[in-house]
Amino acid sequence: MSRYDLSLSDLGEVLAGEPPYRARQVWAGLYHRLVPPAELTDLPATLRARLGSDPRLTPALTPSRELSADAGQTLKWLWSLSDGAAVETVLMHYASRSTVCVSSQAGCAMGCGFCATGQAGFTRHLSTGEIVEQVVAAARACRQAGRRLSNVVFMGMGEPLANYPRVWAAVERIHDELGLSARHITLSTVGLVPGVRRLSRERLPVGLAVSLHAANDSLRDRLLPINRRWPLGVLMAACEEYVASSGRRLSFEWALMDGVNDSRSDAAQLAGRARPLRAHVNLIPLNPTPGWPARGTPPAGVQQFARELRELGVNVTVRRNRGLAIDAACGQLAGAGSAGAHPVPLSRSGL
Repeated sequence: MSRYDLSLSDLGEVLAGEPPYRARQVWAGLYHRLVPPAELTDLPATLRARLGSDPRLTPALTPSRELSADAGQTLKWLWSLSDGAAVETVLMHYASRSTVCVSSQAGCAMGCGFCATGQAGFTRHLSTGEIVEQVVAAARACRQAGRRLSNVVFMGMGEPLANYPRVWAAVERIHDELGLSARHITLSTVGLVPGVRRLSRERLPVGLAVSLHAANDSLRDRLLPINRRWPLGVLMAACEEYVASSGRRLSFEWALMDGVNDSRSDAAQLAGRARPLRAHVNLIPLNPTPGWPARGTPPAGVQQFARELRELGVNVTVRRNRGLAIDAACGQLAGAGSAGAHPVPLSRSGL
């Protein structure tokens, strides 16, 4: 439980006996001033002390490690939760924006072998407040650096659409109380079709990024086991529904793996999926993890793959890896030591 799980009404109960405006003061402190109740100097000192010791208002996230890379432009936190579970948050500063990548679960049950989180397995869902608290921590770090948090992406540990009720409640709190535009909030998925369809009906037009990584069912079945339940034809139909209802541009995430999904034929198949949906493709050289034998496509191969996609009429962005020195790929800190030590050979023909 996080203090960010509380509603304004819940705060009123915590502050029973105090004037009604006190709850609004604490709420504003949490969401606008980004400070805990014990630091709200407009409250009486005795009340601050009482709130500071109230278990309902203690933080859910305890920092275990905080690492910095890229000349301070990438920050990564490893948090310990009250039950001992561990999650990660990454804040990335760019010239015109600051983006936080948040976790939605401790671990992940999707079983994607190339992902450090998937290698570690699933522990539990995060609560709405535990998700929001990650965003608040990043917003506070931005403010301290003289910047403003502009974007939130649910691309950290876990599958957001597998924790849909809590994730969507967090989205609404981030939008309504922290003031981030829905167009600056993006949910990712490996392809949970019911969640994509549900997202299409929501009031806030958030972004959707589909972790595709393969454009034919044979390879995708091996890379992302969820594809065996909802194959590409079904997933693409759900994506079409999302695009039509939200008016947003869809993104396909593609982790380039040397000799696995970076050939000319892979580019042609990907273009065939992206063009009908006018989807944007984000290419990411695979971050190395100890439990996966394939390595990221070399820079020359990444650029060649991008050129082939552009020649086929696809909008492409090559995302450079951030924070390799601090294991910034999701799950690498929390799962350190838990990944398999004996990877098997990997090729295009078999895993």
